[in-house]
Amino acid sequence: MKNNRKILLPIILALPITIAAATGSSRQTDEQFTNLKVLPKDISPKDLNKIMVSDFEDALGVGCNFCHAPGKTEGELDYASDAKPEKNIAREMMRITLGTNKKFFHVKHPAIGSNALVVNCNTCHNGVAFPEGK
Repeated sequence: MKNNRKILLPIILALPITIAAATGSSRQTDEQFTNLKVLPKDISPKDLNKIMVSDFEDALGVGCNFCHAPGKTEGELDYASDAKPEKNIAREMMRITLGTNKKFFHVKHPAIGSNALVVNCNTCHNGVAFPEGK
């Protein structure tokens, strides 16, 4: 009986941790984003955040509200909304970037956020939302 307690106690103590880890990880992988037209529909939250922060915010010097419309609650954004024209401009710029890398630099499978891109947002924007043509 004593041996059973020695085995049972660690199992009982580990059970809540195991359940918490399993539910937390499944929540992340089950998250789906809506209205993605250029980015992959199955993009991970980590990859999407990297693109939005490293590629867009840093390269253009803007925040999320530059492209994303306000939400119904104050301080929230409606990420799925196409209400702001800047969002569709960003999509077109992504298509141009992908096409340029594929056609002129022979990147076989260009993807926004990839280090393989020769031309990216920062190539022209250099930290400003409206770069001046040269």
